Amino acid sequence: MDEGKTLKIRLTFSVILVGISLMFAAVVTDHWAVLSHRVEHYNSTCEAAHFGLWRLCTKQFYIQDKATKERSCGLITLTGDRNCSYFKHFSPGQSTEIFERTTQKEYSISAAAIAIFSVGFAIIGTICILLSFRKKMDYLLKPASMFYTFAGLCMIISVEVMRQSVKRMIDSKETIWIEYYYSWSFACACASFVLLFICGIALLLISLPPFPQNPWESCMDAEPEH
Repeated sequence: MDEGKTLKIRLTFSVILVGISLMFAAVVTDHWAVLSHRVEHYNSTCEAAHFGLWRLCTKQFYIQDKATKERSCGLITLTGDRNCSYFKHFSPGQSTEIFERTTQKEYSISAAAIAIFSVGFAIIGTICILLSFRKKMDYLLKPASMFYTFAGLCMIISVEVMRQSVKRMIDSKETIWIEYYYSWSFACACASFVLLFICGIALLLISLPPFPQNPWESCMDAEPEH
């Protein structure tokens, strides 16, 4: 492997590491979406929630600003009592009251499972690319690029499943939530998809042998048959 090709691979791998970091940040945090219900009376308790793939947190605080035009709780960064719990299908000992009121079990399990596949593909791809730096093992670059591409695709599928889950929560008449917005964990997941998918394809192109400039070059260089 020549020095120019090695430099391109190292630069691409550096960007991939950023994408993997964003992916891990999205998977382990619980700020994918923030929900709030309608506020009918000010100077009353308002409940808002934010959740991720594994855990949901709720906050209760008081609304005192009568000049506020919005009829929702507002930003969840406001101070207040915070209560977090893991979804029951991931921790059987936890209470399911909050979970039953907010999200769909099938969507939550699907998004988490697909995200785990994304993490697995990224780990296998990293092992392959680290081994490819050894002599005569650059053939591992092609499977590494495919694993990174698959990791990006799995992450964007998990994002879409989570988006559908939030949409169903807002549209359902059985929940109290009327407004939502996606938070920084959701943005990390989207950014990781872009970096992993693009860099995976770039790594595949880098690992391919150079195309001959002359169409007859490959034929002329072929060894004669004995």
